Amino acid sequence: MELDKMDENDWKYHGEGNKSLVVSHLQVCCQLIFLRFSYQTAEQAFRHILNMVDYSKYVMKPLLGEKYVHSGEVVKLPLNFVRQLSLKVQQERPELRCDKVMDTFSGCGLCLPNLTQLPLYHLRDHRPPICVEIKPKCGFLPFSRHITKECKRKVCRFCMHQHYKLANGKWKRLSRYCPLNLFSGSKQRMYVALKNLLEEPQNNLKIFKGGELIFSCKDDAKQQPELNDLIQHLRPYFPHSNGIYNSQQPGKAVLNEFIQVICSALLSGGDSNRSGEPRKVHLSESRPHCEASPFPRDLLRNGNHGLPKDSVLAKVLQVQMLDNLDIEGIYPLYKRVEQYLEEFPKERNRLQIDGPYNESFMDTVKNCPTEDDGSVEYAVGKVHQYRVAMTAKDCSIMITFAPCEEDEEHQLNLEKPRFTYSISILDLDPKPYEGIPHQYKLDTKIVNYYLRSMQAPPPSSLYKERQECTLLFHAV
Repeated sequence: MELDKMDENDWKYHGEGNKSLVVSHLQVCCQLIFLRFSYQTAEQAFRHILNMVDYSKYVMKPLLGEKYVHSGEVVKLPLNFVRQLSLKVQQERPELRCDKVMDTFSGCGLCLPNLTQLPLYHLRDHRPPICVEIKPKCGFLPFSRHITKECKRKVCRFCMHQHYKLANGKWKRLSRYCPLNLFSGSKQRMYVALKNLLEEPQNNLKIFKGGELIFSCKDDAKQQPELNDLIQHLRPYFPHSNGIYNSQQPGKAVLNEFIQVICSALLSGGDSNRSGEPRKVHLSESRPHCEASPFPRDLLRNGNHGLPKDSVLAKVLQVQMLDNLDIEGIYPLYKRVEQYLEEFPKERNRLQIDGPYNESFMDTVKNCPTEDDGSVEYAVGKVHQYRVAMTAKDCSIMITFAPCEEDEEHQLNLEKPRFTYSISILDLDPKPYEGIPHQYKLDTKIVNYYLRSMQAPPPSSLYKERQECTLLFHAV
């Protein structure tokens, strides 16, 4: 990019989260990320974005794998360009996101590749790339001895949180998606998880075509997303699917093949043993299923599944499981650190509470003792591990694929059609140390509300929906 020739008309609004806003270049395969809040000085904003880059480069990339993580670079942009760009994208932003403004005072941004696209040399076909962005959330049940409510060992955080969000008006309908199904390694359970995401994407699923958003949760939470529109977008990518089912269900065939492509990508990347089968890894010490999941219980006994060792899901789950104490075990350690810092405030820098996120920070995360010796060093190590795990629990996985020829690299192992693909992990920002008390209070609220809501009778339609899911397994 030539910084002195930046033109706001070359960029378009892409999306935003709680803390950042993303714009994409119309011709070049790159994006700019801006903060959704302003610091008092440009130096503070620069330091914040630099922390994001360093955390991604020195902490998350070694843990998740070089091939999955793109750290990007900090850029200092002309203020006039940033302000004109802010005015341009304001009208494209969803109303529910306009509670915060884009930072137009520092001129600082983060430049990253546009992961919804594939490099141009792949595109020998008129069909543009499809990109699926999944925010999978936590893929295991906590097994910490510090847990005080037994339901946390049986029902996953995502499924419990749904009831709390519904009561607070965040969503109008419960999602039946369960992360434990996606992380199971069982193609049946993964199929159900992805089908549930398509039925109710909330903020856990977005689909792009040629870089344009074609499927997500509606701005009006009362409206359900249009699956028929999505099927029309996908039909050219699966031209032979019309013959799989009878003519009454061609759309179901398209979605079925689409889900199989996503499953194949999520399970790819594992190395092979001598028999040629991907090595599987069983990471979780807890029970492998969530009692709130709609997956039929009798089918859970079919096979002992696991994730291929180098698959993107295995990598994410492994980092999530650095949280082996649960917030109930972490909160007392946080208070130990706070008490120590009250007495020795200058130690905050040595303990790297606010960074810098470098090799030294990474050593603390990797080499934390397993047993509590009562020291502040142990407490800080476990708190840092928890923060890293929280980043992995809130990350997004991007799967971008496009039709390809037989001789191209990085193909999905499918019969027909053939796709070239790339997988990336993003949204890898450091979670603030100061957020731990909030997480502790939120955990208590979610669990208590879930226990109260479970005293009400279940909806009568639940078993009908489960039977409908079972019928779909024959197509996998």
